[in-house]
Amino acid sequence: MRKNKAYYITFFFLLPFIFFIRDSFSQMDYKTLHYNSIVTDAHNDVLLDVMRGRDISVRSSEGHSDLIRFKEGGVDLQVFSVWMGPDYEMGKAFYRANQMIDSLESIIERNPGKIAFVKNDDEAYKIILQDKIAAVIGVEGGHIIEGNLEYLEKLYERGMRYMTLTWNNSTSWATSAEDETENAAKLSHIGLTDFGKKVVQKMNQLGIMIDLSHVGEKTFYDVIEASADPVIVSHSSVYSIAPNFRNLKDDQIKAIAKNGGVICINFYSGFLDSSYERKESEIKVKNKHFIDSLRNVYTDKDHANEVIDSILANEYEAIRPPLSLLIDHIEYVVKLAGIDYVGLGSDFDGISSLPKELNDVSFLPNITKDLLNRGYSEEDIKKILGGNFMRVFSLVSGKK
Repeated sequence: MRKNKAYYITFFFLLPFIFFIRDSFSQMDYKTLHYNSIVTDAHNDVLLDVMRGRDISVRSSEGHSDLIRFKEGGVDLQVFSVWMGPDYEMGKAFYRANQMIDSLESIIERNPGKIAFVKNDDEAYKIILQDKIAAVIGVEGGHIIEGNLEYLEKLYERGMRYMTLTWNNSTSWATSAEDETENAAKLSHIGLTDFGKKVVQKMNQLGIMIDLSHVGEKTFYDVIEASADPVIVSHSSVYSIAPNFRNLKDDQIKAIAKNGGVICINFYSGFLDSSYERKESEIKVKNKHFIDSLRNVYTDKDHANEVIDSILANEYEAIRPPLSLLIDHIEYVVKLAGIDYVGLGSDFDGISSLPKELNDVSFLPNITKDLLNRGYSEEDIKKILGGNFMRVFSLVSGKK
């Protein structure tokens, strides 16, 4: 008995070390898997910050991403979003898009050892093998082509490999989710017009992926019917978990799978957690007097918002959803439609709140860790991290 007692005492004291060693190997496993996978992010808005003067060639405490943090997050292929609001109208939007593409090219020219421009899957794989970031352009909002198919072709020639048919604003040829949901009575049409179908056909012909984030349900199904190619949803989440007009309903998820496309889950807290925007609104209402006072002190709106957010940071931190909820959205698509139809579309640098354990792009390995903890196989995790997006990119890109 004395010997047995000594054995158990020794085992008790060794137990913490056993767990430490186990957790160390577990951590090594998820990181090894993550960095040995092709990781793609279908949507990042950091070019907006670049246009405001931020240098993403160096590590920054601002925003969610820069070239250093892309590397730390294991990103192999990044789609850089070219976006501007509807205030850029005829004669402005196409010009602004070219300025944003110029800014990306300038970054690449200054950092040839870190990042390279790619226009198809063959170029992407070559760059990834060189341990560089493969940079792809995605244009967000059909208003950017200004109703001109020649502009669509010129953006293709500059490297655009997907176009989101609408942003929250509708175009004269396609209606958005926001307008179909909240402004339907004011619309002159719903869904794709004949010209909208010509846009779809031209994108198919050129080899531009059609992105159905932001579009209304009528536009969504019109495109599914009209497109000869698989489509993508670059940055949307699941409506059944978080009912928001920007998220996809079950029938839409199934339609994407039938089409052979891919749904890239958005990381924004408000699209993941159905209660987040209510909680955020409650914080703003509670602090309204204080917020109004600061806005009077700081005339620059962006600066005022930065000060307000920093002061209210603890309150906002408390309402961030757990990372597990992002995994729930991924898992919902997997269970409903299959493992081949889901990917990542962060919306980094275009959103105000992220789940916990996902503060910026350098935290992406935590997604791999949680997927492993859910019991996903290495093969399936590689599909989610980038394989599914690369499949569609390979099928559609480089036709011309």
